[in-house]
Amino acid sequence: MADEISPRSVDDAGSESPAAPSPLNSAVYAPPSRKNSKRRRNTFIAIVIAVVLVGSFFLWRYFNAYESTDDAQADAHLYPVSARVSGHVVKVSVDDNQWVQQGSVLVEFDPTDYEVAVAQARANLASAEATAQALNITVPITSVDTSSQLQSTASNVENASAGVVAAERQLAAAQAQVESAEASDVRAQDDVKRYKLLVDKQEVASQVYDQALATAKSSSAAVAAARANESAAQQFVQQAGSRVVEANANHQSAETGPQQVSSTRARVRAAIADVEQRRALLNQAELNLQYTKIVAPVSGAVNKTVVVGLNVQAGQQLLTVVPLDEVWVTANFKETQLSRMRVGQKADIHVDSTGQILKGHVDSIAGATGPLFSLLPPENATGNYVKIVQRVPVKIVIEPGENRDRQLRPGMNVVPDVYVK
Repeated sequence: MADEISPRSVDDAGSESPAAPSPLNSAVYAPPSRKNSKRRRNTFIAIVIAVVLVGSFFLWRYFNAYESTDDAQADAHLYPVSARVSGHVVKVSVDDNQWVQQGSVLVEFDPTDYEVAVAQARANLASAEATAQALNITVPITSVDTSSQLQSTASNVENASAGVVAAERQLAAAQAQVESAEASDVRAQDDVKRYKLLVDKQEVASQVYDQALATAKSSSAAVAAARANESAAQQFVQQAGSRVVEANANHQSAETGPQQVSSTRARVRAAIADVEQRRALLNQAELNLQYTKIVAPVSGAVNKTVVVGLNVQAGQQLLTVVPLDEVWVTANFKETQLSRMRVGQKADIHVDSTGQILKGHVDSIAGATGPLFSLLPPENATGNYVKIVQRVPVKIVIEPGENRDRQLRPGMNVVPDVYVK
């Protein structure tokens, strides 16, 4: 009974020591602190596991919500500024890395030669305009003259033809008079011969013979006069014919008047075309004069290679303008990262140089992988082909106002995070 009552026992040396609990009473007599610590430890482990699971879930969701790459850099369109005309540089208005506004004068050439060219082109234009104006005035005058000449020559042809008809009638009348005079002369000459015989026989008086002789002489004179009239009528007919020929020739010459008018109008059109050509040359000369002042195509920072005194040729590059307000990001994502990437998705851009985080969005995705745009694209049709994950350029545009300090510059490294959820 003593063993059951007292939990302590005496060892061989006589000292007391705590008695070992029996298996029956071990649960009853276990120390309470050990129970609580075990319970707390189990609870802590459960909480830690829960926190790890919840954290893992949120981390998985967070890292699965965006795609990121460190193969990215800032890009911008570099605007090379070149000379449009040849010339001698007399003034450079900017320094390296200076910020310039769009339209500001950067470089100036000596304009003397181009001012002379403008003056010469202006004088040539004035001369061509005067020639065209004179020819333009000649056209209506030539048209009126041609019409009048046609009417006049037609009338002359009609009058000449009428003169021929009248001359031919006069010739016919003269020929009839000749025939009549000749007939009368034949009868008068016969009468003279008969009366001569009768006078010789003294059968008629000599006065009758003298009268017949006078009549015969008169009839001979009448024949001569009629023949003269006939000859004159023939000359009239010839002259009338000549006038008809001349009138026809003049009329034919007048009929060429419309062709002359057309020719004059053609010369007027040629003169007008020459005026337009001279005006175009003047415009070109004025443009060349304007090109002696080279202006900035956009606002940006300048990188120049031109100095005063340099003789440049048309097309020679003088400087480059970098528009820092129009910078974007070109990110080369792996092809396996593009399955959920879409145009318009938001992106955070981590700038390596400044540590800034800029806001942006996906603007576009390239139509092919980056190596295909290189000078010598790879050829995979080989026997030792090794599959390599390709990268596709993605253009990410920075939101307005994010790069207002212009710290992000073309060529800088960035790390974009594109949120695909």
